[in-house]
Amino acid sequence: MHIPHSRIRTLVHAPPRPTGRHVLVYMVATRRLSYTYTVQRGVALAREHGVPLVILEALRCGYRHASDRHHAFILDGMAEHARRLAGTPVLYHPWVEPRPGAGRGLLEAWARNAVAVVTDDWPGFFIPNMLTAAARQVHCAFEAVDSAGLLPLSASPRPFKRAVDFRRFFQKAARPHLAQPPVPDPIALLPTHHPRLHRIPSAIAARWPPAPPALLDARPDALAALPIDHTVAPADLRGGTTVARRLWRRFRQTHLRAYTSGTRTMSADRTSGLSPYLHHGHISVHELVADIAAQSGPLPPPTTTATGKRHGWWGQDDDVEAFLDQVVTWRELALHHAHHVPDGARYETLPAWARATLEDHATDPRPVLLTLDQLTHGGSPDPVWNAAQHQLVRHGRIQSYLRMVWGKRILEWTPSPRDALRTLFQLNDRFALDGRDPSSVANLMWVLGRFDRAWGPERPIFGKLRFMSSTNTLRKLRCSPAAIRAWTPTPGS
Repeated sequence: MHIPHSRIRTLVHAPPRPTGRHVLVYMVATRRLSYTYTVQRGVALAREHGVPLVILEALRCGYRHASDRHHAFILDGMAEHARRLAGTPVLYHPWVEPRPGAGRGLLEAWARNAVAVVTDDWPGFFIPNMLTAAARQVHCAFEAVDSAGLLPLSASPRPFKRAVDFRRFFQKAARPHLAQPPVPDPIALLPTHHPRLHRIPSAIAARWPPAPPALLDARPDALAALPIDHTVAPADLRGGTTVARRLWRRFRQTHLRAYTSGTRTMSADRTSGLSPYLHHGHISVHELVADIAAQSGPLPPPTTTATGKRHGWWGQDDDVEAFLDQVVTWRELALHHAHHVPDGARYETLPAWARATLEDHATDPRPVLLTLDQLTHGGSPDPVWNAAQHQLVRHGRIQSYLRMVWGKRILEWTPSPRDALRTLFQLNDRFALDGRDPSSVANLMWVLGRFDRAWGPERPIFGKLRFMSSTNTLRKLRCSPAAIRAWTPTPGS
């Protein structure tokens, strides 16, 4: 039950309220019930003080790019939580904001009679600012618990400029943190006879009623009543921990051992497909590592030393090491960068060398200038790019390698590097199910030089940025023109 102190950040310095009637878990980013230090901390406090545990999971409607797609994915997870917690000692309050600002006062109302409030620490999107505002509404002990990654956010001393530097730091620092994983099922730690609240207090339920089944099921008529973008339809991916585990199990059994050697195409990506679930907190990287360790032994073996190399530290074969490098090193590099550089999506935070070369070539003639509307509808002169954009619009994600050249080409079709960056975020965050995640931000900023180095020869528009072409991408993906056409809808379809 012990939660490492390095994962707990105090938002309100106050003792637990001795007259409190419950412990509140305010679920905002780590939207899962398994392998989560946040829920584990809530359970520990509820047991310590002998009071009921309440989980409040709220979904705002006013976040940037709120749409049927993003809402439906989150609601899938909320519906799963409602089913899982029924019949347990936990009272679950799923609340969906019907109009901007309607949630004002909800946290304060629940916190008024709480022993303590526990929430998720998360370095991305609007969460840090939201937690600062939330702390002004809570007048009892209030903690933000870090369940984001394998390494606590507080463990890194600074943002790292290169993956190799962060990898070396991670390999030196990670062992004691890997030895303190979250428990798989913290809810099971509550005794069946534990005190419980059987219903939401009437004053709270009247103003903030729990989401009805039709909304938790993300029915089209229920979504249509919300003030969100209805032009971005739900993707064919369902959200929630159960679906995430199914994807992970299939990937582990069929693709993990061929992660680097297997053929990649637009349809057969051979990646885990877990980025939307990691972003929304539906599955934990601790669970992925635990599952691999269950098959292969302790990760890492006690004999390995920190070298900063991609392979060798985890003690696995090359394919598993390559997967772990992606899901751990690159993801954690992005999380820790967001923690130290909260405005990391701004152009000014790019490396100095990248800004210098981009500005040197900012006035270079572009082959064609495309509007946001043309790009949104896949109307570029490049059929490969159009196929990637249609994949993003239709399915909420782009094949991982294709996503890189998708970003690079936007630099060629927009008036300036700043315009390119704005366009990248507008397209990605509107349609991608993992949009707005620190890893997603890092990927888009990589297009313009973050975590990279200067390359030669110097080229028009790109300068010293790493160059990628659609022709080489097709060759790597072994895609035929017919395969590309299959991803591009015909007019009127």
